[in-house]
Amino acid sequence: MADGLHISLRQDAPIMLDFDLAVPRGRTLAMVGPSGAGKSTVLRAIAGLHHPAAGAVSCNGETWFDSASGVDLAAKDRKVGFVFQSYALFPHLSAAANVMQAMLDLPADERAEQAADLMARLGLAGLEHRKPGQISGGQQQRVALARALARRPEVLLLDEPFSAVDHPIRRLLHRSLEQVRTMSNIPIVLVTHDIADAARVADDLCFMQHGRNVETGPVIDLLDRPTSLLAQWMDHEEA
Repeated sequence: MADGLHISLRQDAPIMLDFDLAVPRGRTLAMVGPSGAGKSTVLRAIAGLHHPAAGAVSCNGETWFDSASGVDLAAKDRKVGFVFQSYALFPHLSAAANVMQAMLDLPADERAEQAADLMARLGLAGLEHRKPGQISGGQQQRVALARALARRPEVLLLDEPFSAVDHPIRRLLHRSLEQVRTMSNIPIVLVTHDIADAARVADDLCFMQHGRNVETGPVIDLLDRPTSLLAQWMDHEEA
């Protein structure tokens, strides 16, 4: 099986999915589409937080889910870094301690060193001992990104990573995601409602509607020559 992430998902409820997608190593794919299309459900199925009725999920030749053969790895056993829309940081822990929560398999001294290195590479040096409530939303988002990377993932998933920050912080997060791409060679999948964000950070675009992959291709090509359904959705979002 080829490297990268391979997804095939089928279910009738609670949200219908009839979805197939492949994301190669080193590519960033943005999933866009109307609310309720199933975008976040796809992310959760990749991560093992949602269990579809049928299908398969594999990464770099390792099967994480296969309904036909009964394989369904627990979320903790999938090599996934997940940045949630809410950040999901532990409020009582420092920023560095939040990052180290993803490194519990390492000795304590190595955890501290690697957490500091990740935070520095994402522009968070000097904030190691601050708690989430003592830093900005953009900084919290980068701490969540550092924690996701601390798992040494084979896939990075981001659910609406730019939705809760203003435009200056959004541009900073765009740069942070570019840094992540240079730091790793893994598939990155992000859900966004903002086509400008998708154009800024993604190589490829997947337009979802009613649980289906309606259109997938290089983001430049799709935005230059959008299908009628994608164009209608973009017009609606801009209205």
